[in-house]
Amino acid sequence: MLTEAEVGAVVAKAIAFLKSAREPHALLFMGLIHRRFGVKEFANALSVYDEELPKHPDRAPVLRAFRRMFDANNPIRPEDWQHVTIPTDRLLISALYCDRLGLPESFADVLARAASQGRYAATHALLAWVWIQENGCRLAAPAGLFEDMCHAVATIIDEDPTSVNDIKLEAGAFLCLAHQVHRVDLGFVRRVIAIRNDDGGWGRPVEGAGNPGESSWHSTILALMILLHVRFPAPG
Repeated sequence: MLTEAEVGAVVAKAIAFLKSAREPHALLFMGLIHRRFGVKEFANALSVYDEELPKHPDRAPVLRAFRRMFDANNPIRPEDWQHVTIPTDRLLISALYCDRLGLPESFADVLARAASQGRYAATHALLAWVWIQENGCRLAAPAGLFEDMCHAVATIIDEDPTSVNDIKLEAGAFLCLAHQVHRVDLGFVRRVIAIRNDDGGWGRPVEGAGNPGESSWHSTILALMILLHVRFPAPG
């Protein structure tokens, strides 16, 4: 049986793997992890993000909008929002700024449709819900919407709990962010730990393959978030 100490060693190695990451979206979630868990190695995520942003001119408008994950006073630039065209990004940006701009009356329907689509649409809908709650925003939602979203995301893991891939890691991580750790089975967490790479990271496995591919920041961030939320028993 895994103990807190053993999980702690895995967590430390994952943090070391991510410490040198410079991908802007990795830095966004490293900042989130720093705020939630005080991981000191990620304390400079915002300053590194601001250094990296000019190096991605084609993505700069979207990255400037997502900067609010670090800074509650991040400026609103309507011209940047025109570049937020990916549906899952639009969900998240709307949730990030809902306390300043409000939400359209149809937003609950948008979340419900995204959840019904499954996979990354469902996980992003749940993350948007998390940010709506954290921002204290009013959302006219039917009873049961949150439970429906959680069920849709948990189903991603439960459909084949013996396998681990990037979408399952995202499902587990975002359930944890939504304070639904109890929906992430410890057996699944043990399999997550078992498939980590020697460098401390996790990869994006080829569909149907039993082993992870080359370590990526995305899968590693997600696995790390799961492990930071989960508590294993101390040795008896």
